[in-house]
Amino acid sequence: MDNQRLKKQIQFIVEIDKLKQVFRQNVVTGTCRNENDAEHSWHMAVMAVLLSEYSADKNIDMLKVLKMILIHDLVEIDAGDTFCYDEKGCENKAEREKEAAERIFNILPQEQAQEIFELWREFEELKTPEARFAACMDRLQPLLLNYNTNGHTWQKPGVTSEKVYKRNGLLEENAPVLWEFAKEIIEDSILKGYLRR
Repeated sequence: MDNQRLKKQIQFIVEIDKLKQVFRQNVVTGTCRNENDAEHSWHMAVMAVLLSEYSADKNIDMLKVLKMILIHDLVEIDAGDTFCYDEKGCENKAEREKEAAERIFNILPQEQAQEIFELWREFEELKTPEARFAACMDRLQPLLLNYNTNGHTWQKPGVTSEKVYKRNGLLEENAPVLWEFAKEIIEDSILKGYLRR
């Protein structure tokens, strides 16, 4: 048994526990407590399993989708969560997250670090059906939370229905049924006063 390999894997596992301390803008349904990144990733993973039948590509590799979902926000341990509608915060997001990816993923043994880094990059680049479907879950999950918390994060300055539509537009081509559902939620949110036009 290679103890050095196991030690690196355990060190990584302990390190990523810090994701539970990275809080997002959304609140957990039925509470006023902010959701943490680990909860977000878990919720997305369950959604992907349940909603995979709505992927436009019927041959997606679900194990790959789940891996991407579980690792996509690990970089936020160092880079922090950047609110998707924060234009200023998004300016240097990519470089902060790449630097974080290099530090965090390289805790692992080399070939595992490389696999995780490549999956993370694939998710970010949105070039594969798996990355696009995983990203659809990343758009839909906060949409559902906002709708079920009276538009909690949509009340922040600068958030409009136009921006919410644009953010969720990825669903249109990659999960058309979910896109139709998302549009219904957005329109109902406008009617209910959760979201500004």
